[in-house]
Amino acid sequence: MTIFAIIGHLAATTGNFNLNDMPGGAGRMDVLCRSVNSSLFLSHDLRRDVTVYLVLLGGTDAPKTILFSGEKVRSLNPDERSAGALIKKALEIPVGEEFRESTRGVYVRRGGLFRLLQEHTFAVLDEGGEEITTGTSFPEAFLLSDHLDFTPEELGMTGNCPKYCVGPKILHADHTITVLLNVLDRRSVQ
Repeated sequence: MTIFAIIGHLAATTGNFNLNDMPGGAGRMDVLCRSVNSSLFLSHDLRRDVTVYLVLLGGTDAPKTILFSGEKVRSLNPDERSAGALIKKALEIPVGEEFRESTRGVYVRRGGLFRLLQEHTFAVLDEGGEEITTGTSFPEAFLLSDHLDFTPEELGMTGNCPKYCVGPKILHADHTITVLLNVLDRRSVQ
């Protein structure tokens, strides 16, 4: 099982955003949608052993966390709009402290990074970390930021987490996920 958590610092926490304006009106929800797709899609299949958490911090109803289960998700197509529609639907239902299913394999709850750090042991994917290809063992959970850097508060919460990078250049979150999954795939067949 591989877990990704992506922090959406400006991402909408209500479903009243326009699917045609996810970069602007939804607080860069496009970055999160691409990350969901990079995490879950193979050619003509899904990665059933991957779970994706989106930590949404934008708006007055923050924080909220959306979970995509690769094992259970349905109605997800490999385009941003499809993932965005599932996120929008999840944000339109009333939620509490426990995950509530909005559509098959997509869940939402109140709470953010602090709670996730209590539930999983994460490695932080950051350009200042150890090169991922030189490591010998990894946790099963990886934390990334969206187009913005981690905040000082987030850095404080993750200070004890190991840090890895996927190469010498800074990549977008969704590209980082693709490179990391390639490394993990190669290790699993050796």
